[in-house]
Amino acid sequence: MFEAYTEFATTVGGVEIAGRISRPTEDPKPALLLLHGHPESHLMWHRVADRLAEHYTVVMPDLRGYGSSGIPASDPEHQAYSKRTMALDQVLLMQHFGAERGFRQFAVCAHDRGARVAHRLLADHPDLVTAAILLDIAPTLDMYESTDRAFAEAYFHWFFLIQPRPLPESLIEANPRAYIENLMGSRYAGLAPFPRDVLDQYVAALSRPGAVHAMCEDYRASSTIDLEHDRHDRASKLQIGTPLRVLWGQHGVVGKQFDPLALWREVAPTVTGRALDAGHYLPEEAPADVVDEILSFL
Repeated sequence: MFEAYTEFATTVGGVEIAGRISRPTEDPKPALLLLHGHPESHLMWHRVADRLAEHYTVVMPDLRGYGSSGIPASDPEHQAYSKRTMALDQVLLMQHFGAERGFRQFAVCAHDRGARVAHRLLADHPDLVTAAILLDIAPTLDMYESTDRAFAEAYFHWFFLIQPRPLPESLIEANPRAYIENLMGSRYAGLAPFPRDVLDQYVAALSRPGAVHAMCEDYRASSTIDLEHDRHDRASKLQIGTPLRVLWGQHGVVGKQFDPLALWREVAPTVTGRALDAGHYLPEEAPADVVDEILSFL
């Protein structure tokens, strides 16, 4: 696992971002940023990372508040965990490594929460991203505004984690393993795609002081300040011009509850995409398909 990578812990914008980067080679390779989802860390890419490192300079960070990255203090407006702030983390991180490895632009492949960060990255910094692949999300604004009972039951954590502090924090901190394993295990493939040592590291990361609060702030931001940013984009008719591909799980909630391709076409007219034979966790459930999609699209 991650044989082609070295670990890093780099401070950018006042927060330490940890993760792994593929080792340098004699011939420069184009840069690829991989962003993880909830409640995971960059370890979620373990089934695809080494193959991608054959073709790209791959950077796999933990989002702020997740994995081994720093846990900045929160604020009443949730700006510290807005997707705009989290996207800026990635811009500064890639500028740091770009100065070392000789690249300015980069491609992005992102899953779940990381894909929402990537969406904001495309909106705020389009000149930096050459192409993007988003895994198993529809636009956040559309998902919230289309909420019905079926979606609320399937994505209950969206509405649980945004409750005022300290209710969700107290309940999850009492048993982080139960939260992670029940949430991830309740999806299409159960816990089978996740090695025990990887699950253990997810639990250890969420057991850090302040980590559960940071996770809740990520979701609180998505239901407040992030929606303000998204509505501003819609009102100003901002369109994503970066080449974009979206993939979703045939057996997942996003594909069943929404029409991802149609929704993305409202904000990114040239988007393409399709469903994969998987549930929510595409890189773990269908790693070969994900690698093939990345290599062919980029």
